[in-house]
Amino acid sequence: MTHPAYGELRSVTPFASVLLAANPGPMTLDGTNTWLIGTDTRRVVLDPGPDDGEHLERIVEHGPVSLILLSHHHFDHTEGAAELASRTGAPVRALDPRLCVDAEPFADGEVIDAAGVPLTVLATPGHTRDSVCFRAGHEDASAVFTADSILGRGTTVVAHPDGHLGSYLASLRALAALPAGIAALPGHGPELPDVAAAATGYLAHREQRLGQIREVVRGAGAQLTAREVVEIVYADVDPSVWPAAELSVEAQLTYLAESGER
Repeated sequence: MTHPAYGELRSVTPFASVLLAANPGPMTLDGTNTWLIGTDTRRVVLDPGPDDGEHLERIVEHGPVSLILLSHHHFDHTEGAAELASRTGAPVRALDPRLCVDAEPFADGEVIDAAGVPLTVLATPGHTRDSVCFRAGHEDASAVFTADSILGRGTTVVAHPDGHLGSYLASLRALAALPAGIAALPGHGPELPDVAAAATGYLAHREQRLGQIREVVRGAGAQLTAREVVEIVYADVDPSVWPAAELSVEAQLTYLAESGER
């Protein structure tokens, strides 16, 4: 199958297949990964993606859908949830009760088993306040659906002010502490073979960026704006992603202020 293969269901593990939404962009990479999870006739849908009739129809075709889960509130993951719930009658669950439809919000550590695959909720705030991952275990295969906490390529935006770098670093440390060899199934980009290794790499990248920003702040003064920091630290990065980088820099400057370094 050539990539990106929009509208084509691709099997990734014995219990999870991905349907790629046709909403590519600087923030979504090739598009949003909608995950269909289950080993029986039912399917749990994780992150329906955009309110795109063709994409939602492909999801319905691979049902029946028993439950819709949302990893966080960003519209590229949630926009189609209400319409999918209407088409299938499936409830919608999220950490934020405002996103739920005919169901209660889930809680950190809760185990959800709606289609033959136990999914353990892992609260991983940082990218957003309500970000979660789901750890799946089925027979000899296991994986973590990492949503936007860990992407298939590149790095994640800490979406200040809703996102918080200190929380994100703690979430990455928790993922890095998982056993080796558990696959990461992300919200954007290709799957990765080892979620712990990916989280460790993300931690190293964040420390590198923080080091660069510390140097800029010390050299040019604490009065620098986030945009000015971006223009220095991200000078070698495509300017199309500078608005996202600015959010992360705001989060990093806040982190340095909270740590007494600014």
